[in-house]
Amino acid sequence: MIDLWGRMGGAEDHPPESGQVFGDGRTGWVCIDDPQGRWFHAEMGGRWVLLRGWPRWAGQSDRPAQALLEAWGGRKEAALEDLYGQFLGVLFDSEAGGVVFVDRLASWPLYYARRADGALLFATRMARLAEMGFELSLDPQGLYDYLYFHTVPAPKTIHWGVFSLRPGRFVTPRSEAEGRYWRLHYEEDASTPFERLRDELLELVKRGVARQAEGAVGAFLSGGTDSSTVTGMLGRVRGEAPDTYSIGFDEPGYDELDYARVAGRHFGARMHEYKVTPEDIVNAIPLIARSYDQPFGNSSAVPTYFCARLAREDGKTRLLAGDGGDELFAGNARYAKQLLFDRYRHLPAVLRKGLVEPLVESPLGGLPGLAKLRSYVRQARIPMPERMETYNLLERLGPENVLTAEFLSQIDPHHPYQILRRAYEDSDARTLLNRMLTLDYQITLADNDLQKVGRMCAVAGIEVAYPLLDDEVVEFAGRVPPEMKLKDQQLRWFFKAALSDFLPRQVIEKKKHGFGLPFGPWIHRYPPLAELVGDSLTDLGRRGIVRRDLIQRLQKDLLGEHPSYYGTLVWVLMMLEQWFSCRGIDGSVVAR
Repeated sequence: MIDLWGRMGGAEDHPPESGQVFGDGRTGWVCIDDPQGRWFHAEMGGRWVLLRGWPRWAGQSDRPAQALLEAWGGRKEAALEDLYGQFLGVLFDSEAGGVVFVDRLASWPLYYARRADGALLFATRMARLAEMGFELSLDPQGLYDYLYFHTVPAPKTIHWGVFSLRPGRFVTPRSEAEGRYWRLHYEEDASTPFERLRDELLELVKRGVARQAEGAVGAFLSGGTDSSTVTGMLGRVRGEAPDTYSIGFDEPGYDELDYARVAGRHFGARMHEYKVTPEDIVNAIPLIARSYDQPFGNSSAVPTYFCARLAREDGKTRLLAGDGGDELFAGNARYAKQLLFDRYRHLPAVLRKGLVEPLVESPLGGLPGLAKLRSYVRQARIPMPERMETYNLLERLGPENVLTAEFLSQIDPHHPYQILRRAYEDSDARTLLNRMLTLDYQITLADNDLQKVGRMCAVAGIEVAYPLLDDEVVEFAGRVPPEMKLKDQQLRWFFKAALSDFLPRQVIEKKKHGFGLPFGPWIHRYPPLAELVGDSLTDLGRRGIVRRDLIQRLQKDLLGEHPSYYGTLVWVLMMLEQWFSCRGIDGSVVAR
């Protein structure tokens, strides 16, 4: 795992002497504790730069740090536009100050805070900020955002005064807020023929895989479109059978090994499989809670970890993951659903206001034939992007029915909407679909999926790369017309059509499932898991955040009635308590 930290600005500043850049941190600049990956360092004319990860400079990749320094003098932060790949970076300029930055995906988290003496502190682990003199204290709003999103979306974090850089952003000692050097551009009126776009996609995916295919490399393989594409391309660029790593469960409706085997056989892969057990979950829960700087509630971190560990035990040093395809090429069902709701907005106002809405809101609206229309109209009237969260567990249950009055008095329940709207509007796209993709690119990917995969691979001791999120593929996705991405309610139409001669038919036609965990069903059949869950929820109930009557209902009624649905909420609450516990946070965390 990359561990980059240091400070910039403040009364003690002075340019580092040669060699101090990689010191033990007591110089106050940068410390690296990372046995994996690559670093790039350059110094020139009172400036120095350190890049960590797999950066490359526009057109060439062997000297990205030197190239950035050479471009910095005339362009300053704009020079970051020519950096590509996965990286973290820090640049010091004795005249203009410095800058700390992340790649276009925010592949790794980079936190920052301002110390009382004005110094800008930055680190990939929050504990480093405390080591440099910044006091970490819980922010109730961060806790609420976690319960809403199951992660804490950037730029806020779980701690007061600590922020996380968003994709394509930078921060300087002199700036009050983060700046931006890149965002995805959409060309929605393009008329490029399908055949040309198809050929370009195949070539770009192949190049993206080739950039990461060196050494002892394997691929995650779930049997879905993305992981199967990466697997096939890995075999093609290396000219040999790819090694794949897959996870299964002995639970109907959750195990997808059959699809992984279809893809593996199609590409002649050497397949490696592991079936996660309830005992594995019990053992992994505290490990996961310790591994994240903030509470993290995505339960698929469990299979991700065991898949990465399987590959590491097999001698691999890097895994290729298929993340990103859904958020670039419209693969999530909610995109199609929101486009259906959007059709209502285009009806003549006289029809909507004069006939449909009075009818469905009248007593007649409750009749069987009109009940579905009433539900449709009510959801369609919710503005975007808030409408995307109508199925959010916290929204469905009602915050006042889940959280204590004391806790709710300390937070803004509308803050998640502000997060959503900021990401939704942070785009030059005009179409509803591309705005939704922009939102998910910044939140679902950067704050959730990449955090999940990156951290779990680091814990397993293996690197991870995302070929479908190669910069060229991302920029290409912005040029695919939205009506090709989602055509006649067919998710990922363009991507699947372009790969139809490459992937097996069963994979193309497979319904989206994800890396789900049979957590809810297993609680009732494995006593140690039930005991861990029960103890965690009971302890959480003493902290003043979640209503105790809600915890009792979950344990006695709701989880038994709908284990899969309410299992998600139980997991999110349990992981919050586990995060508190492993950090020694005792008692109530709510101010009285």
